[in-house]
Amino acid sequence: MKSRTRIRGLLLIMMGCLAWYAIHSGAIVIPDRWKPWTPLRIADEPNALTPWKMMRAAGNDVQCLSVLAGAEMTYTALPDRETGPGCGFRNAVQISRTTAAIGDTFSLSCRAALSLAMWERHVLQPEAQRVFGQPVARIEHFGSYACRNVYSREGAARSRHATADALDVAGDGANAVSDDAGRFLRSIHRGACRYFDATLGPDYNAAHADHFHLDRGGYGACR
Repeated sequence: MKSRTRIRGLLLIMMGCLAWYAIHSGAIVIPDRWKPWTPLRIADEPNALTPWKMMRAAGNDVQCLSVLAGAEMTYTALPDRETGPGCGFRNAVQISRTTAAIGDTFSLSCRAALSLAMWERHVLQPEAQRVFGQPVARIEHFGSYACRNVYSREGAARSRHATADALDVAGDGANAVSDDAGRFLRSIHRGACRYFDATLGPDYNAAHADHFHLDRGGYGACR
């Protein structure tokens, strides 16, 4: 019995070595999006490795900015800042346009900007095209970075806004008054949960009745 187990183990090792050699020699070609060791590309169709690649990019400042360079987004890098106890940001960017016009510029950490780029590319714009037959042309927002506590309550923990890890999306230009608006909003809310750590919307509480709160780095929530 032990000899059979040993033989199976050796066969698995040999098969693994052969597979590794075949891939690295070019005998077997695997698309980059299916290679765990290649960086995330925003344009690639998401798959089972996408969360891992996003997490790896978020933990590496240089790689995060390199990946973000592939986004359909206009931005400038910001110097690291500390504006108060628990407030400030590092490896952040100031965004002036995404796949849509945004009005006032806003600041986001690179990891939050990366999530925004993924959500727009793979959820927001495809869903707008599917439901309304046109892309979202403009995104309204209530801002991102703000040195404040959760709900601005005294004694509460710092909000993810205090580290530029959150954005409040207030509306869009995709014909939101149509009969399909509710279905569209529910769909893009569910889709945001795949790319942000916390997604809070109108069904969560009265404080979010008119916007989505999207953030990275906090507790996981999809409400």
